[in-house]
Order: sequence, then C-alpha cells, then structure tokens
Amino acid sequence: MAKISWKPYNQGQGVLFPVSIDSKIPEDHPVRLVNHIVDELDLSDIDFGYKGGGNSSYHPRMLLKILFYAYLNNVYSCRKIAAQLEQNIYYIWLSGDQQPNFRTINNFRSLRLKQSIHKLFVQIVFILVDMGYISLKELYVDGTKLESRANRYTFVWRKSVERNKAKLESKIHGILSQIEDGITQDNAPDDEPPTPINSRELKERIQQINRENRSKEELKQIKTLEDKHLPKLQEYEEKLDTLGERNSFGKTDTDSTFMRMKEDHMRNGQLKPAYNLQIGTENQFITHYDLFPNPTDTLTLIPFMNGFESNYKIRPEQLCADSGYGSEENYTYLEKKEIEAYVKYNYFHKEEKRSFKNNAFLQDNLYYNKEKDYFICPMGQQMKKIYTTNRKTQSGFVSEISVYKASRCQGCPLRSLCHKSENDRQIQVNHKLREYKRKARERLTSEEGLRMRKRRPIEPEAVFGQIKYNKAYNRFRHQSKEKVAMDFAVFAIAFNLLKLYRKQKKAVFAQKRTVKNKNVELFRVYQHHEERKTQIINLTKLNQQKNAA
Repeated sequence: MAKISWKPYNQGQGVLFPVSIDSKIPEDHPVRLVNHIVDELDLSDIDFGYKGGGNSSYHPRMLLKILFYAYLNNVYSCRKIAAQLEQNIYYIWLSGDQQPNFRTINNFRSLRLKQSIHKLFVQIVFILVDMGYISLKELYVDGTKLESRANRYTFVWRKSVERNKAKLESKIHGILSQIEDGITQDNAPDDEPPTPINSRELKERIQQINRENRSKEELKQIKTLEDKHLPKLQEYEEKLDTLGERNSFGKTDTDSTFMRMKEDHMRNGQLKPAYNLQIGTENQFITHYDLFPNPTDTLTLIPFMNGFESNYKIRPEQLCADSGYGSEENYTYLEKKEIEAYVKYNYFHKEEKRSFKNNAFLQDNLYYNKEKDYFICPMGQQMKKIYTTNRKTQSGFVSEISVYKASRCQGCPLRSLCHKSENDRQIQVNHKLREYKRKARERLTSEEGLRMRKRRPIEPEAVFGQIKYNKAYNRFRHQSKEKVAMDFAVFAIAFNLLKLYRKQKKAVFAQKRTVKNKNVELFRVYQHHEERKTQIINLTKLNQQKNAA
C-alpha cells in the first residue's frame, strides 16, 4: 500500500510577505462595482451634518459602500452589517478593515442620510443614463402597498375621533351653561345645537369664570373642565391635525395609514398600517419613487410626476400606467405637460368584449350629435341637455358634468331593458373625459401602445415581485415617512446596482459566447481545409501511380 502524504497544515504559521485582501476579491464580483460607482459619486455638495472637531469620523464614502453592498445582499439590519464587517472578506475589503459598530452605522443611515440619499439616487440614475441603460424618455408607473413598522392593533380613526369630540363638546357646553354667569354666548335658544368649541376658546372661558362664592359642586365641575375635558379636547384636536385628509393613522407611526392589503397575515381582509409606494421604472431600473398616505393610485400621479421633473429637470416623453391612474385630472395634467400617455381607464378591457359592444342601452353606446348636443336613445328619441353641474374631486379638481334627459319614456316597449327609474331616463356625461378616453383608446390600440402595454407587466410589476420576494423587502423597518423614504432610497440604489451588475455580466457572457462561436466556426473551416488538402494529396499520389504503371 502506498504511503499517504498530507499537505502541511498549520493555523499559526506566519508569512514573509502579507497577503493583499484585494487579491482575494474576484475581478467580476459585484462588490467591485459598488466600490467603483460610489467612488464616482460627487459628495462635495452633499451635507451629511458633520460639524467637525472632536474625534475623527468614519468617511461617509466608506459607510455608503457598506450600506449599498449590504442592501444588495438582502442585509438590512445594522447589527448584521456590523457582524459582516468582522467576518466577511468583501465587507472587510470595502471598509478598509475598519469596523464601525452598529450604532455608528444606524446613526449614519437614520440621521445623516435623510436628506442626502435622494441626491445620491439621482446621481446614480444619471450614471445609468450615461452608460446607455436608460434614457428617462419612457416611464412605467405603478404602485403597491408596503406595511409600516407601526403596531397593527393601535390605530386612530377619523369617525371615532369626530364622534367622541362632538360628545365631549356637548358635555363642555352643558357644564358651562350651569356655571357661567353673565356670558351672553350661553343665552342662545335651547333648540339650537351647541356650537363647536376649541381648546383655546375653552381655556379663555375657564379663565373668565368667577370662582368666588361658588358651591362645591360648581368648583368640582370647573376642575373637571381644567383637568379632564380640556386635555382631552386638545388630544382630539391634535389627532385631527395629524389625520389631515386621511381617515386613519397608526399610533406608533403617525405617518402611516391603515389600508387593505393583499398580504394579509390574518387572512381575513384586515386593515394594516402601510404606505402607498409609487415607483417609475425603465428597463427594470428604478428611476423614481415616492410614498403616499392614500390607498388608491388616482391622486398620486401628479405629485409623483412633479417629483420626477424636480429631480431630473426634464419630463419623460412617454408614460405607461394601468387603469388606476385613468382620470380626467391626470389626463389633463399629462396633456398640459406634453407627455404621451398610454394610461388605461376603467372599462377599457370591458369595452373590447362583445357583450359590451352589442349592448345598445349602455350610455357609452348611445349615438351623440355633437353639433346639436343631444343623444339618441335605442328607440330613436332625442335626449336633450337639461342642465350642467360641476363635480369636485378630493384634490380640488373640478369636472363639468352635463345631464341629458329623455322627454317621454312612458309606454316605451324597451323601457325595462333601458333603465329602472320611475321617471324618464337621465344620463350624466363628462364630455372632456369622454374625449380623453377616445384619445387614450387610440393610443393604447396603436402599434406603439401595444408595445408599451406588453412591457408594463415586466417593468414595475416585475420589479415589485423582485422587491417583495427575491429581496425580502416586504415591510418597512423605520417609523415616519422621512425615514421610510430614506431607507427605500438606499434599497433602490442597491437594487439598481445589482441590476447593472447582472446586465454587465450578461453582456460579457454574450460577448464571450460570440467569440467562442467564431472560434468554433474558424476551427471548422480550418478542419475542412485540411481534409480537402489531404484529399488532393491522395489524388495526386494515385495519378502518379497510374502514370508510372
């Protein structure tokens, strides 16, 4: 049996020349891309809030590299990042073997990056533009709801606050009417409802009350007003101020709003505190993002596009979005900004069905005479305009609605199929929105519209799938909108860097494959040439043998 030889193994063995960490990092590893991109960023105009003096600080460029690379690898905890700085060679190489603790990393991320990170995101997007991966001319917009860090079971609802505040005001008016003397405001008739009262007014009226010669019961009521009802009234006012235009908010994260979400941990349609995350993508790169408190997407498009224009000082030439954004207000905004909108509207797909097209009683299928401004019902009767009204949306946008009415529906044999009203049929028509829908239908069914519609499912929707499932970023880890936006900005930068790395690696692989195919083809040509050369030599020898014979 042959003798077994082992390689030398000594954990305490020293080396004459120290090994460079850089030699252990592969040339095509994503950590080198992160390092290169961050070195290209201009940090001169960015204020990280360092005051100077005292002990030296870790360089923000180094901390940025660590954060971006950690988020790129689905590591979002500062404690885990700090542990990687001691164990992982890639983190050690990025940090230059510096080991800031988790508090330092967290303070840099939560406090110093709140305002600066958005400028860094814009810089990286412009780098992608220079590299030719995106152009900022196309924008695919979509939204999703991401759960907040707020407690799921501590919330405030507007209706509850308003109802309790009204009850409290009624109690306050009752007490004031009993203990106040000489204040004319309390001489109103009994049948009139009590007027609303705010905390400032209540405090002034309490100070005006003369406390001399008061009974114990009256003094007790005054003390109840001061110690119990006034603080409670102030609490209700603060809650209403926090609510603003919203219907709810979480107590542990007052910027979050309770929304009905698809990812329901209780599987019973429960509302959860969340933010409506809106993103714009191009070539699956995130080019813009924003957070909103309203659960629907309709009112988010205009502020989202204003933010895009503020960041890049340009507007996209084309925009594609689903029917959640199809409103008169949004169509008007996009037309004014000269943006070619491939935005669906409600019933866009339903209009393509045969059942919709063949239903002559639907309002959209009634014939309209634009010159004389009347509709024709299925029986041939003219429906003339009787009046025009305005309708205001939640954002304050005013739409003009025209109302048309048939003159005689009694005795019509088609009445049961046409409408169920006891009176003559009336229809409400928004002519401006009707025209916007016609233009949108033409664009969406054009060749360019079909191309944009085919790309939309693989643009923002695919990005959301990667965010929630591949990257495990399905719940925010900070409280308050400012910190949540900061954290997602870091994530969006890391997401774009990983996408850039994969596209570059794919391009290199395709280039190597092309070179390999060319080499294979050259080898086949050479082999064919050698075979042909051998055949010619053999024929020559055979002819020489024949001639010799």
